Amino acid sequence: MSSLSDRQRSREDEVLRGNAKLATTASTRGTLTRLLTDWRFTSRVVRYLAHLPVRMETEDRRVLEEVIFPYFATLPTMHSMLFVGCDWYTRHYRQTYFRGKDYWTIDPAPGQRKFAGKQHIVGALERLDEYFPPERFDLIVCNGVYGFGLDTREQCERAFDLCQSRLTRGGHFVFGWDDVPARTPVPLSDIEGLKHLRAFPFPPLGSPRYVTKTAYRHTYDFYRK
Repeated sequence: MSSLSDRQRSREDEVLRGNAKLATTASTRGTLTRLLTDWRFTSRVVRYLAHLPVRMETEDRRVLEEVIFPYFATLPTMHSMLFVGCDWYTRHYRQTYFRGKDYWTIDPAPGQRKFAGKQHIVGALERLDEYFPPERFDLIVCNGVYGFGLDTREQCERAFDLCQSRLTRGGHFVFGWDDVPARTPVPLSDIEGLKHLRAFPFPPLGSPRYVTKTAYRHTYDFYRK
């Protein structure tokens, strides 16, 4: 049976390649081998098929789900939020962390609808103004999208400008990204849309920026309008 560190490195490699799927391996035979030898993987497959919460076992997801989400979910000013990007590991977010909130998701791929919240938009982030009015959300979480769809300066400028305009006064923007050359298509310091937001020292982590201990240096930046 592979060690936890081996599994962690394998998962990190998948995420870095942008291929993080529940049963993504080199072959079907490899998947069957994991099902027979890796009880953690088998447990996650069973939970997924039973529509139970399934976590991606990476450090950056742990920080998001155990530190970032609980902080914002309990803020008395947090009533509405938008989560950008959907996949198998986000399917349980509304029910687990934001039950009772006005929770929306957005993703441009129609096939990702099955992983989304009840209130979902099939569309691109850079077209956010077509779906929501200004000052609509108390929180927007944009994690793992920059470099995985937001790949040009024009896309980034428009998307981030629309995000800040759709935040309420005092609203929060959480931006997660991989600090590696292959996933940083545009220097963040050059994006004007982010300059309209203030850096927010996130209390649980004590800083407006937190770099997780991952091979792909997944980073969380915290902003406030």
